[in-house]
Amino acid sequence: MNIKVMTFNLRTPVKNDGVNYFPNREENILAAIESENPDLIGFQEAADYSRAFLKRSLSDYVVIGCGRNKDYTGEACCIAFKKEKFDLISYKTQWLSTSPNISGSRFEGSDQSPYPRLFVHAELALGEEGKRLHFYNTHLDHKGDVAKLLGMTQIMQSISECDAPFVLTGDMNSNTDSAATQLPLMIETKQIKDATASVEYSFHDFGKTEFGGKIDYIYTDLPFMDTYVVEDKHENGIYISDHYLICTTVMI
Repeated sequence: MNIKVMTFNLRTPVKNDGVNYFPNREENILAAIESENPDLIGFQEAADYSRAFLKRSLSDYVVIGCGRNKDYTGEACCIAFKKEKFDLISYKTQWLSTSPNISGSRFEGSDQSPYPRLFVHAELALGEEGKRLHFYNTHLDHKGDVAKLLGMTQIMQSISECDAPFVLTGDMNSNTDSAATQLPLMIETKQIKDATASVEYSFHDFGKTEFGGKIDYIYTDLPFMDTYVVEDKHENGIYISDHYLICTTVMI
């Protein structure tokens, strides 16, 4: 069975983005999702307003995820999965922290920014066949290299305990040579690949940076094919996001 996966940094609503303020991009966001028709989506920078929009608009999907702050508000790493294709077995949110079950917690004493970071993990069953898949999504710290590595280490520890195949999507805020993005490829107990290895860049800052570097990734221990960057036509100067959407197809 083929499963199409998308990683999608939404860009949190910032009025200073002008014409690319989130409400102005909503039509383009929905059009891109409808056109690509992914089975699984990992969203980053899903603010309170954005999450409400996704839940209201994506009728074919289940959208789950909470904000990163202590009171569960703020930016989230939401996941969305096709209702007709998957059943949810379990779901959890953990903060990237030495106290991962405490909302709003951080790697205190590290080089992490003031912002909490988290990952989400859903165990899914594929329809009548019941094949299981673990879907992870995250957004690593934008500042601290140590915090990024600590965060990825925590995620990989969780993945190493999975007894079924997995997919990890995320904005890792790191290039391909960083310790954080290399770590998954060094895990000896699983044959993990970067399904986005062919992607050269993913951040464009609403067209201000043509080659802004690759910071968005999809990792998996499943066979995959047809990885590509979604074209952003930005008609009338309005983009889908300040990141390119990336899709791949995994086979389970």
